[in-house]
Amino acid sequence: MNNYLIPANTKKSQYILGFFTRTDLILFTIGCLWSFAMILIVKEANLFVLIICMLPAFISAFLVMPVPNYHNVLQVLTNIFNFYTNRRKYYWRGWCVYERFGSSDKQ
Repeated sequence: MNNYLIPANTKKSQYILGFFTRTDLILFTIGCLWSFAMILIVKEANLFVLIICMLPAFISAFLVMPVPNYHNVLQVLTNIFNFYTNRRKYYWRGWCVYERFGSSDKQ
């Protein structure tokens, strides 16, 4: 018997640093750079202003945070959005040879 077990982290080697896709890395980098720029620009130094300046980094870190059975929160939110915005009622047309080959015209 050829029973193969696929380890749970097989796709991890395809990610950058074993954690990021290109989109995740770009999103996280932009969030951190935006926060850093806001900290440099703002002259006040109280805790509330610092938290407001760090919000882009916190939000981008939350979006790339891993979730069980998904890659990250961004993927979960994308799947939820696609589920609620796409058509969910599918109509059965039966087996039609013409539709399988790309033509719906009956000859």
